[in-house]
Amino acid sequence: MLGTLLGPEIKEMIARRDFAGLRETFADFPPAEAGEVIAELPEEERVVLFRILPHALAADVFEYLDSDAQEALLKAMGTAQAASILNEMSPDDRTALLEELPGAAVVQMLQLLSPEEKKVAQALLNYPEGSVGRLMTPDFISVRDDWTIQRVLDHIRANGRDSETLNVVYVTDERGRLIDDVRIREFLLRPTDTLVRDIHDSSFVALRATDPGETALETFKKYDRNTLPVTDSEDKLLGIVTIDDMLDVQEEQTTEEIQKLGGTEALDEPYMEAPLWELVKKRAVWLVVLFLGEMLTTTVMVGFQVQLEKAVVLTFFLPLIMSAGGNSGSQASTLIIRAMSLGEVRLRDWWRVMKKEIASGLILGGILAVIGFLRIVMWVQLSVHLFHATNPYGIHYVSVGIAVAIAVLGVVLWGTISGSMLPLILKRLGLDPATSSAPFVATLVDVTGLIIYFYAATLILTGKVL
Repeated sequence: MLGTLLGPEIKEMIARRDFAGLRETFADFPPAEAGEVIAELPEEERVVLFRILPHALAADVFEYLDSDAQEALLKAMGTAQAASILNEMSPDDRTALLEELPGAAVVQMLQLLSPEEKKVAQALLNYPEGSVGRLMTPDFISVRDDWTIQRVLDHIRANGRDSETLNVVYVTDERGRLIDDVRIREFLLRPTDTLVRDIHDSSFVALRATDPGETALETFKKYDRNTLPVTDSEDKLLGIVTIDDMLDVQEEQTTEEIQKLGGTEALDEPYMEAPLWELVKKRAVWLVVLFLGEMLTTTVMVGFQVQLEKAVVLTFFLPLIMSAGGNSGSQASTLIIRAMSLGEVRLRDWWRVMKKEIASGLILGGILAVIGFLRIVMWVQLSVHLFHATNPYGIHYVSVGIAVAIAVLGVVLWGTISGSMLPLILKRLGLDPATSSAPFVATLVDVTGLIIYFYAATLILTGKVL
């Protein structure tokens, strides 16, 4: 919103070379809003702005740009300015940027860092991709348990400016091992001569640097935390992970699940930046699989060719049957996959899920079956008595309606059962439940739904139409 409102004004100031006005304008902006404004500008104008911003503000704003914009800016900047911004960036945000760059570019960027920051950057990049170690920052406040609260407060005043957060203070021993984490309010509300050991209880939750980001996300949700410490295998405190890092993990995880649910492989980069061939490659595999699966519907129809030749009326309801089953299966699959990702449904719950979906399938199928039957009967009545047209479904239209109703009930029931069980089966086999996407379930139910339909028609219409 701000980018749209202020974009023309900023461009005009750049055109006038009003650098003092630009510096004054952006000095009043929070970094996130300044990043929003700058993101709307052409690349050459972004470079102009970053050259006039104070170094600290430029680094803060830089962190709110996407990785492509960051890379382009660094290339366009002079070496000194690029080095200043990279050194001012928080370690976790800098790691996220370096992860997106080619290997040669990473080497160049590391050379711009000060020896101290270079050591930090290399240490974080050595952790596995997607691990907590890549997300953490080593900027935190730690104290000893034999300190007084007064000494803790003095330590915070002297060193807290560079800390990622001051909400939690970490207690470590002489070897750097984590003993406890204590909220800052505990220090503010106690007498200043109180010892740290008298206010901590050694009850804390910590992450391992090698834990995957998904594990960290689950831990944050379980314990409702804004910050968590990160330790190594010997419980030495290495850094902290904050909730803003978890929001990025959550966004990436949700995006991947949604893309898989749509019948495509997860993209490795934003849609607008993805090359055309990459988009085709990610989508082609599943489209081919689904296309081959749908070919089975032709095989099923050939198997019931005799029935179709005797009762052409059956073909009228093929789209109805296939859509009812596919839609019910897609609904069930989507609900269960999302419930599994939220931890609401586990493998041991399969029988409870089965019973619930059988009941849902019978009720939903019953509703659609009644609607389908009434539609057939009422359409015949309207056609013959109101419009004086011919009966479109023949003299046995009531039997046709019953056959369609039974088929709809069976197909919807089967769709809900298969759509709900398939994600659990895949999970049990060690596969990603999201691969049982809505299109895949719909294809499966289309094929089996035709079999149910034709058998129901054969059962009801033999001796009448067949």
